[in-house]
Amino acid sequence: MITPAFAQGVGAGSGADVALQFVPFVLIFVIMYFLILRPQQRRLKDHQNMVKNVRREDTIVTTGGLVGRVTKVADDATEIEVEIAPNVRVKVVRSMISEVRVKGAPVKAS
Repeated sequence: MITPAFAQGVGAGSGADVALQFVPFVLIFVIMYFLILRPQQRRLKDHQNMVKNVRREDTIVTTGGLVGRVTKVADDATEIEVEIAPNVRVKVVRSMISEVRVKGAPVKAS
């Protein structure tokens, strides 16, 4: 059966055991921060800078896949005017720009 020494030892270290049980959760959170959250925040910041720095005559690609040349940009506006074909201009919301190419930049190979 159970000896008195064994029965007393079970309840003595329970405070340290509870703190030790939280260590895996802390490690998982730290790993998720460095692998998921931090790179996502960096990509978001890079995208915001890219959209903010769009200038006239830049070639852009929208998230819908349209490729066009910027013809009109206002710094305070949320929309820009893009020429997608000769004499065909459309308004595009700035946040829908997925890539900005400089004039004459080649298409990236996938």
